[in-house]
Amino acid sequence: MVTPTSFLPDDLQHALSDRDLIVFDGECVLCSGFFRFVLRHDQKERFAFAVAQSKLGERLYHALNLPTDEYETNIVIIDGLIYQRLDAFCHAMRAIGGVWVALSVLRFLPGPIKDFLYHRIARNRYRIFGRYDTCMMPDPTLRTRFVDGGLAP
Repeated sequence: MVTPTSFLPDDLQHALSDRDLIVFDGECVLCSGFFRFVLRHDQKERFAFAVAQSKLGERLYHALNLPTDEYETNIVIIDGLIYQRLDAFCHAMRAIGGVWVALSVLRFLPGPIKDFLYHRIARNRYRIFGRYDTCMMPDPTLRTRFVDGGLAP
């Protein structure tokens, strides 16, 4: 599923400021691992980040009609397009480039297969990979890559 950022309310569009962004569950060990992987391989520092539990994350999930009690859908925004689930992962791999582009071919799987695979992992991610007791907080050097958008609750 792809949604243009122009679909979002004006305040969210303004908060995003045309950034490429990855929104991830800051309590999920797997999701935080995805964040750290992208951070390590994003040589051009293309992506900014937000945790799903932040004001910006919650507003994005709400605007996209995604549940805000369980953040099992990751969101990746690239060039004004919002990707979700496995497509989000694939487009992030394509954007960071290098050998990781090869993983972007997963986006060509049929929709029902992609959805089955993604939901199977997402629904069991805490049980399989674990959960942090608190939301992941970036250290001061990483804080500049995080977006809070200055949104009201």
